[in-house]
Amino acid sequence: MLSSKTIAVLMGGPGSERQISLASGTAVLKALTGLGLNAIPVDVTTSRLNLPAATDLAFNVIHGTFGEDGELQDLLENLGVPYTGAGAASSRLAFDKNLAKAAFLAHRVPTPLAEIVHVSTAPQLPSLPAPFVVKPPREGSSVGVHIVHDQADAAAAIADAARYGNDILIEEFIQGKELTVGILDDAALPIVHIAPRDGFYDLANKYPWLSGSAGSDYYCPAALDAPTTLLVQQAALAAHRALGIEIYSRVDVLLDAQNRPYVLEANTIPGMTETSLLPKAAAALGISFPNLCLTIARLSLKLRQPA
Repeated sequence: MLSSKTIAVLMGGPGSERQISLASGTAVLKALTGLGLNAIPVDVTTSRLNLPAATDLAFNVIHGTFGEDGELQDLLENLGVPYTGAGAASSRLAFDKNLAKAAFLAHRVPTPLAEIVHVSTAPQLPSLPAPFVVKPPREGSSVGVHIVHDQADAAAAIADAARYGNDILIEEFIQGKELTVGILDDAALPIVHIAPRDGFYDLANKYPWLSGSAGSDYYCPAALDAPTTLLVQQAALAAHRALGIEIYSRVDVLLDAQNRPYVLEANTIPGMTETSLLPKAAAALGISFPNLCLTIARLSLKLRQPA
């Protein structure tokens, strides 16, 4: 299906996760060309797109703004170019944490209690008691996220998050194991346990090569008993389905001391280097990184190529 196709690997983007996306795109490009496919790098720097002539498939690895929020998907659909991963509608829904939270609640996906604080007019403080988590609604990689342990620190955290949007998500803080579950072709992959060496799994601990932080340790499959493993995977798959995500995603879950899972969010364009979490989970099933990229490309082209 792909041997005669031209694949444009879209990477970079104009958002805050540009450097991370370039790393993902470089890895995907290497994997596809290593399989003998005609893959071409496209470094996207603005919200405009210049594709190679006769592009048969756009392999989208632009994280965050423009790549993950539905805008790029709308553009590609208007151009009639098939693309990988989530569609425009599911991308918009998953990318907006407030909309995703509403979808989780509507579909009874276990998720932390939350409220929305609007800061466009006058400063507003949450009614949830500390500790709680402050999240910008439309950013990825924990950009602008704060854990507030003291109510006195709430205003400063909300003001910082407001740099990225006016409708701030305030979420109940759940103390527990940080887990993530890859979903591929409507099936849950082995769970990855994320253990930050210091603090929480923020942007610095996700990408220590960017920040010089202590980083994190990863364990896959996570050391959980069989019933808990199934419960976490079921919660992740329910979240993926609640958002209507196509092809693949990576769902972040917290597991509390009573082994209760709480879904935080679903990432429609997760990291795609050979050491990223979705590839780690696939590798635990014996799926190599090149074959993971190939599977995503094949499933996406089958879904979206003209009849």
